[in-house]
Amino acid sequence: MRDLKHLIEFENLLLEANNELVRQGKADGNLALGYTCSFMPEVLLDLPGCFSVRLRAPRSSTPDMATYYMSNRTCLYGRSLLERALEGGFNFLDAELATETCTVTCRFQEHLQMMNIIQNPKFFCEFVDVPFKKNENSLEHYETQLRVHVLDRLHEAFGIDTSDGALREAIRQHNEVCELITKIGAYRKLERPTITGFEFALIELVSLTCPKYLILDKLRDILEDLQSRQPDEKPAYRCKVVLAGSENDDPYFTKLVEDCGALVVADRHCYGSLPGREQIEIMDGETPLHAIARHYLMHEMCPRFMEQNTMRERKQFLADLAKEYHADGIIIEQMKFCEYWSYERCIDTLVLPRDYGIPVCSIEKEYVNAATGQLRTRFQAFVESIEIKKIQGGEKK
Repeated sequence: MRDLKHLIEFENLLLEANNELVRQGKADGNLALGYTCSFMPEVLLDLPGCFSVRLRAPRSSTPDMATYYMSNRTCLYGRSLLERALEGGFNFLDAELATETCTVTCRFQEHLQMMNIIQNPKFFCEFVDVPFKKNENSLEHYETQLRVHVLDRLHEAFGIDTSDGALREAIRQHNEVCELITKIGAYRKLERPTITGFEFALIELVSLTCPKYLILDKLRDILEDLQSRQPDEKPAYRCKVVLAGSENDDPYFTKLVEDCGALVVADRHCYGSLPGREQIEIMDGETPLHAIARHYLMHEMCPRFMEQNTMRERKQFLADLAKEYHADGIIIEQMKFCEYWSYERCIDTLVLPRDYGIPVCSIEKEYVNAATGQLRTRFQAFVESIEIKKIQGGEKK
């Protein structure tokens, strides 16, 4: 397939956290607000005068300094972020809006709060307590936390407009980004998809890490380009898969999967769009903040929700994705030492083949993608097992 517009630019933007568009956003007089977890509503960090940056540590190596502070038995994502901060890579941040969710990223942000790492005199780190259940009491608590620790703090520290009008404008821009990415992602549902998982990963990650007002026109160009893009006459893939799991901000991990013959048609992981790019709807009589809190709490599919009904909903959601996107199997990845996803991966590996008949490849990975040879072997074997199953089922090759 011919190259999509802006994809080379997007790939270059993802090579560093303080990329060209982030620098342009800062030069325009906007505040750069960092976060690590989807429980921190990015829409609140995209209020007029601000832009959100979901933190990554691209091109990381061994995080020796961070390991001294956090031990070598914690997930490499959190350690890599701290290492990048210690190197000065996050000095562009004006604030870090943290969530009490993932333990290791919480520890990383506590170090930002306590060690004066970020060389910015106005920098602060604020924590939001996120509930473990989805009910009315949890929603009320979550909304209060967002008001006190995000909106009020931004207004007090920087004079940011946090009125209902400003929130509605932020929601409008957020929904436009979500609509464009959802329409782009719909081309992955085609019998012969006209966008690869690697390409979509670049688009989704740029939308999380760059000022949205600077990428909207680029997203529109990509969507328009896809309308006339034709698939290859002979597909380069041998099967289609859903990629699910924990933190995954490395588009080259997706590329590795696809180089082994499995086209990634859906991204159900912490940095993915399913869920993540649903539009926020404000109900009649509802305040914008309540709508935001309800949306982010109720749409989340995080394994930190451990009630039986929510666990079953997550399995059904994955199975439905596989059906909707015509996937032949599911790859479930877990960051090493990730507590929540270690349990989730084990359960998914058992339940999805048993209850839904969906083949599963279950792997544990590092943040720094070093063991590519072993992963390649696992993925190639999984692709071959799917092909064998198709043959045994009487399908044509």
